[in-house]
Amino acid sequence: MTVLFTARLRFEPLDDSHLEGLHAMNSLPEVMRYITGEPETLEQTAAMIARVQRCWAAWGTSWWALVELQSGRIAGAGAVQYLRREATPPTDLALLRSNPLELGWRLHPDFWRQGLASEAAQRMAAFAFNNLAAAELLAVRHPDNIASARVMDRLGMRFRALEPWYGRSLATHSLTKAEWQSRQAQHGEA
Repeated sequence: MTVLFTARLRFEPLDDSHLEGLHAMNSLPEVMRYITGEPETLEQTAAMIARVQRCWAAWGTSWWALVELQSGRIAGAGAVQYLRREATPPTDLALLRSNPLELGWRLHPDFWRQGLASEAAQRMAAFAFNNLAAAELLAVRHPDNIASARVMDRLGMRFRALEPWYGRSLATHSLTKAEWQSRQAQHGEA
């Protein structure tokens, strides 16, 4: 499993050691407002970690805990994972490998408006394009989630349409590897 870094964050593949910090974030209504609409229980967060561990084993990628280097706190979570149309994942996760790769993120409100979502999205996109040989990345959001739309815009993603993902109609944004490489060359980034 891959650990990543940015200037302010360490990306740790989710495991049981992240339960308390992840639940502290996922139990907040303002965090889950556009994700499920309901705060998570401790049991739901534990089940999510178990699902994520299965995904890491099946795909070599999934959700990371975003740990702020300065404080050691879980600032959020971020993912490179395979999208799915259905609300619940299939038993055989290999079935999702034909779906597009998705970038996803969420932050604890203590870390909002500091540029961390964009920092994390940039690093995860680089991982997907450079390490997973993705040709294209998608990101999906509730149509009312303007903050995530801004992160997608800063990353260079283009709005595609409302599309059916996770059993709902979600605003879908895309970024190709060629577009990513062009932006990196323009901005002198690696």
